[in-house]
Amino acid sequence: MDIFTSSSSSSSEDEFIIALLNEERKRKRKRRRYWVHPTLERRGEHGGFHRLIGELKLHHENFHQYFRMSVSEFECLLQLVAPSLTRSETKLRKPIDPEQRLAVCLRFLSTGDSYNTIASSFLLGISTVAGIVGKTCDAIWQCLKNEYMPEPTEEMWRSTARRFQDKLDFPNCLGAMNGKQILIQAPANSGSYKGKFSVVLLALVDADCRFLAVDVGSYGSNSDGDVFSHSELGKALRDGTFNVPPPTELPGAPELGKVNHVLVVDKAFPLKAYLLRPYPGRHPPLDKILFNYRLSRVRLISENCFSNLSQRFRVFQRRLQFSPSVVESVVKAACILSNYLQSSEPSQDEPPVEDSCVSKGMLQALRCWQGNRSTAEAQNTRDTFKNYFNSPAGQAQEHVHSGLEAD
Repeated sequence: MDIFTSSSSSSSEDEFIIALLNEERKRKRKRRRYWVHPTLERRGEHGGFHRLIGELKLHHENFHQYFRMSVSEFECLLQLVAPSLTRSETKLRKPIDPEQRLAVCLRFLSTGDSYNTIASSFLLGISTVAGIVGKTCDAIWQCLKNEYMPEPTEEMWRSTARRFQDKLDFPNCLGAMNGKQILIQAPANSGSYKGKFSVVLLALVDADCRFLAVDVGSYGSNSDGDVFSHSELGKALRDGTFNVPPPTELPGAPELGKVNHVLVVDKAFPLKAYLLRPYPGRHPPLDKILFNYRLSRVRLISENCFSNLSQRFRVFQRRLQFSPSVVESVVKAACILSNYLQSSEPSQDEPPVEDSCVSKGMLQALRCWQGNRSTAEAQNTRDTFKNYFNSPAGQAQEHVHSGLEAD
């Protein structure tokens, strides 16, 4: 008899507990869920944008430090991207205006702060900031690319080559190309060692440190040469569909014949008829050392371009904490913004290399390049440039050659 009584009592307790749990679930369902949290509704009074933007516009130096661009550059950019950032107003809430969206994105690019920090400063939701950054970066790229990074025409290539000739005495050069690894948080199930993961920014730049073409998204474990071979730029050059001018004679040296227009690259790239990389070997002869030095002066432009990008947009000085697709949008927007901002700056007519001669340390570095196999046409193209730089017509800076002989 006691057994049945105990069983019945236990059953009643279970039913009571279940009833309490059901009541708790009902109370949770009845709790009010905010469309916009009350603390965020006060962004118009206390948020970083409405509190600072008006005051910063009165102090141009502070504005430039905050957004990495001048007030006039910000206003002009806003006019270009505002149509793509405008959202329709609904009965439920008022949309975030294009000016604030642009300010959030630029603040993120200029500092690299986390979404949490940006959200706290502007009194926005974290997911809202994430959406604003990605969509605004896409809008910046789409609105600016046709004017500030258009697909090059044959005349644009010729103008670029003339600029390299005028600035660095390097004829038939269409640009300096290099790759930059950008650290990101390793995606889930990526199998990366200790969470280390990166994507590659492959960039072609002109003599004035402007981006001519960029390719983003290849994994950092791939070499720059592999990234280039699979990029749209590499395919276009390989297929002859990139409007590259036909071969022309080098200035003052018609006896060398017509020579291809080339891109200057480092040892990570293969030697092609359109890719000019240094001579390999630990102890190359003097004429090859001079060629390698002239090549390095051009290649330094790409290094300077990457350095300027990181200094202007400090998001690249940190490990990016989002997916590779968002990384691509952020990198492309930063590159096109760099061109946009540089278009309003005075051009630099001085070569990036300040030394008047080759130091012993640089000479030793030039002698340590290693190479790989290439076609006869590619080797002939490089030999022609080498002969040109060692001829009277190609020796635009006699003090450089004298410094090499002294060493």
